[in-house]
Amino acid sequence: MQTSLEPELSVDDFEKFRDFFYKKTGIYFDESKRYFVDKRVLQRMEETENKTFREYFSFMRFQASQQEYQQVVNLMTVNETYFFREEYQLKCMVGPVLDEIARRSRGGGPLRILSIPCSTGEEPYSIALYLIEFWPKIADVDVQIYGADIDTNVLAQCKAGVFSTRSVQYLPKAILGRHFQPLTQERFLISADIRGCVEFTHVNLADPLQMLRLRNFDLIFCRNLLIYFDDASRRKAAESFYDALKPGGFIFLGHSESMSRMSSLFKVRKFDDAIAYQKPQT
Repeated sequence: MQTSLEPELSVDDFEKFRDFFYKKTGIYFDESKRYFVDKRVLQRMEETENKTFREYFSFMRFQASQQEYQQVVNLMTVNETYFFREEYQLKCMVGPVLDEIARRSRGGGPLRILSIPCSTGEEPYSIALYLIEFWPKIADVDVQIYGADIDTNVLAQCKAGVFSTRSVQYLPKAILGRHFQPLTQERFLISADIRGCVEFTHVNLADPLQMLRLRNFDLIFCRNLLIYFDDASRRKAAESFYDALKPGGFIFLGHSESMSRMSSLFKVRKFDDAIAYQKPQT
């Protein structure tokens, strides 16, 4: 007779999983997230036919391909976004921020922008759309846009470029009409030209070796991720961003996040539309 799955994780099991996930990703689940974590771990236990947490935890940690670990990461990360979210930062980007960067780097190679985490692609594609629609210098400046995320499922969605009505609800109708093809009443395909503007890559922000691949950026968007980190992880993330930026480069955070509370590495820059944080020039 087969035994049924455990109805929930024990306190020790929850803490063991939480500590492992924190060390691997920098994301910390406090007690208020207990149901969220239990539900998803139990789901993976059932789908992998592991009857106890101990069996599953060992399987997930030591699987040679690390496929199960990636499945867990994909389940545990939140992907809530839409086009032109926190648009005031995009306005600031095509105004004083990029104008300053373009003046400084004239003739010095392409202007590089990173969106991390890029989720299902709305943010990096919003950056591309905003540059094309609202930055006059785009015709004269070579720009490279990158999207990075820890979740492999959302990266596949990014590359497909298909979005729901909810994702595009705040786009002006003219921009929606120019750059999207309606597939159904509720699904829209972004144009091949825009898809070609963004390169996507799998990166774990908490992994220093993976972050070494991200270098020489002029501008980084990292919005509404660090709220899931504890203070130690935020400091490490700030150091990674500092290393990833060129001298004089900028980073935008989410509206409830403040680099000043995480690190003293960056200079606060207050613009009319938004606050950005700048790596000092050497």
